Amino acid sequence: MDRLLLMRSFVTVANLGSFSGAAKALSSSGSLVSRHVAELERQVGVRLVNRTARSVSLTEPGLRYAEFATRILGEIEAEDAGIAHLHDRAEGALNIISPKWIGSLDLGDAIAAFSAAHPKILVRFELGGMSDRTYDFIDGGFDVAFHTRDLRDSSVRLRKIASLPFVLCASKRYIDRSCPLTRPNDLAAHDCLMHVNDSVWRIGHGHASTLHKIRNVAFSSNSYIALQKAAVHGRGIALLPQRSAYDDLVSGALQVLLPELAVPDRPLYAIYGPGQNTSRKITVFLDFLTQWFVENPIPTLVRTAKGLPHHVRIDV
Repeated sequence: MDRLLLMRSFVTVANLGSFSGAAKALSSSGSLVSRHVAELERQVGVRLVNRTARSVSLTEPGLRYAEFATRILGEIEAEDAGIAHLHDRAEGALNIISPKWIGSLDLGDAIAAFSAAHPKILVRFELGGMSDRTYDFIDGGFDVAFHTRDLRDSSVRLRKIASLPFVLCASKRYIDRSCPLTRPNDLAAHDCLMHVNDSVWRIGHGHASTLHKIRNVAFSSNSYIALQKAAVHGRGIALLPQRSAYDDLVSGALQVLLPELAVPDRPLYAIYGPGQNTSRKITVFLDFLTQWFVENPIPTLVRTAKGLPHHVRIDV
């Protein structure tokens, strides 16, 4: 039998001085409580209780063991209560992992703001090193992981935090020396700058969108920042996060291509462990990030028909 169960029955008998009283306090039966005490005596190897027809008293070893068992049960209850309380408070360690390109842009700003707003939560934020298996972050000791692809995995929980706009673009130097790009299929004739995890580009929205496997790869990288630099230097066409490309688009170093079609936004998902009782610090973190992206929208480029931004507005 479970030793803690036996100890709890014994301590209750010791405190109340009877098996019937202990049974009532434990919502059990007198015979079951008596069997618990007998089994505990067998495991310990000594008699703990003097039983008579009218009374129950403790032996000398029983007095010592009752004191020990009371202390142990009290410590367990206190620790259980402390852990439950910690679960309900927004404090303690919070371990987060994200792809490099997201963490070095919007998400990094949002998490820094969260850490400043919640100093009792000790943030550990790592970039890169993510597995294709969505649940591996848990084995790695992380509480929350971020992805920008649709996930279908019942072993984790998922929450959409924001939408991240992307833009198809190239430098004027490249555009001037290359054949025109008037429709998505023309990409096959162009030098493309491809992220190693993004080899299929979706152009357009809804039912009108089309998928294009990038075959003419002039430059590839696992960093959108590196791809952006290659695009500015005229190496080819890139599909970039608008946040990172924003300054180059406004300055004219990069120009938007196929502006009438655009490209779909990428969802930013937070995934975290399964179970109904999500800790308070994770709930507070996800609520904060969701609101941060609402309050800090990515500037919207207002484009002309040629894809050149002529002014900028902020969406509210």
